[in-house]
Amino acid sequence: MKTFMAKKGEIERKWYVVDASDKIVGRLATKIATILRGKHKPVYTPHVDTGDFVVVVNAEKIKFTGNKLDQKMYYRHTGYIGGLKERTAKEMLEKNPEEIIRHAVKGMLPKGRLGRKLLKKLKIYRGSNHPHEAQQPEKLEI
Repeated sequence: MKTFMAKKGEIERKWYVVDASDKIVGRLATKIATILRGKHKPVYTPHVDTGDFVVVVNAEKIKFTGNKLDQKMYYRHTGYIGGLKERTAKEMLEKNPEEIIRHAVKGMLPKGRLGRKLLKKLKIYRGSNHPHEAQQPEKLEI
């Protein structure tokens, strides 16, 4: 028996559409991260990008459990001294709901070059319209 290693040119990629309406952030993010990595495929290789593309629609309708909407904080730094900015999950949901999902999925992907490459295959949109109809994405139930 030889160990199978997927090669970059041999991987078939699919496109999936995920509707985020009334889905819990963390549970949705784990499923998306699994598909981006390719762990749902039999040809999964840890150090090779074997995953598929994921299009998330209705990002503004995502849900949080418990009191996270008011208590969870998102931090970013401007690059200047004393430039730490913080927002609650409620403020993020109003201003930039796409970043909530992107932030959650990014934390579940590997760190380094591979993780950055995988994150580029995640497309997030407000509303139910997206510009990826030409790729004929499959609807994915989560």
